[in-house]
Amino acid sequence: MMTTPNSVPPLAHPLELIPFFRRWPASQPRNLLYTIIWSSGLGVMLAALEVVLVRDGVSYWTRLGPMLLMSNLIGLMIHTGSVLSNRLLNGWPRRARGLPRVLFSMALMGVSVLVGIGFGNLLWSGADPLLLLSNRGVQAESLVIAAGVALLLYMVRSAADRRAARAVEEARQKEVLASSARMLAEARLRALQAQIEPHFLYNTLANVVSLIGPQPAQAQHMLERFIDYLRATLSASRSEEATLASECKLIAAYLDVLKVRMGERLLYRIEVPDELRQFRIAPMLLQPVVENAIAHGLEPKVEGGEVVLSARVEGDHVSLRISDTGVGLNEAAPRKPGGGVGLSNLRERLRSLYGAAAKVELLENQPCGMTVRLMLPLNESPTSIPSVP
Repeated sequence: MMTTPNSVPPLAHPLELIPFFRRWPASQPRNLLYTIIWSSGLGVMLAALEVVLVRDGVSYWTRLGPMLLMSNLIGLMIHTGSVLSNRLLNGWPRRARGLPRVLFSMALMGVSVLVGIGFGNLLWSGADPLLLLSNRGVQAESLVIAAGVALLLYMVRSAADRRAARAVEEARQKEVLASSARMLAEARLRALQAQIEPHFLYNTLANVVSLIGPQPAQAQHMLERFIDYLRATLSASRSEEATLASECKLIAAYLDVLKVRMGERLLYRIEVPDELRQFRIAPMLLQPVVENAIAHGLEPKVEGGEVVLSARVEGDHVSLRISDTGVGLNEAAPRKPGGGVGLSNLRERLRSLYGAAAKVELLENQPCGMTVRLMLPLNESPTSIPSVP
């Protein structure tokens, strides 16, 4: 199944911008762990930045401990505030864009930084948080940190939006390509039918005319079954999906028409269990294979033979077999399912409709003849294709 734009997952944590951290599905424990990793990384960088900017002789390692504590407290406050605000405001903070997002982020960061610095100093050195935060220098430092963190998260969220937009565009392009592939496969099928049907039409009408005088009952039967075939073909050409029952009806009408002309040289059986008759497949998927079995298998054989269409469940697939007792593989009658379309085009059509879930195989029968086996996924319908007006 193809990814649609609406299925692009939102960014659950800033670390998901790094592909490594997208390996695990989002959850509260995972996001909390990611917050600790994120906050610790910021603490390491802020400690280094403080050493560079302050230059008061205090070593990096002395600054690292309290900075890691305060950074993780700030991160925990931001994490908790984000979760609660999204729940209380029905996800508005996650959906907000532009100035509202900036103002909300700065307010959340400001409160989180003040609380983190106050409680961090209380836990690390026992300093009174209210007295500490009343210091204008600490207030200015807190404001700078809050603005920096808010700007950083805004940039992260903006990058996430761009990533989501790219994912949506990629999904849309994949859908367009898949749709184009389906339309191309169907166009090739229609072209094939346009080549085959006139010959079948002319031959059938010529046979009806030849039978009207000597065998009027046969002529009537042939004409009736030909009408059934045309009706089924027209219905299939205008449908997006078909069932095995409708395809079997079409193929039976087609073979009945041929049987009047070929007589005892053509025998056929259709063995589809009741539980599979409503199984949905792409329209006109089986008929080109049956036509190929007649044209390249039974017609070249003097005594003719038999065609068998069968279906059964094999694991999580439905196995459709079109077998014949014709001449088999040889240079005089090369097998090409669908006449000139070829086995590769049949595979291409299956790929465009089912992806990698379907396959087609060409098997040699003993003592003679061939079998074309189509393996279609049991619980997956063919991808919807445009109907032909």
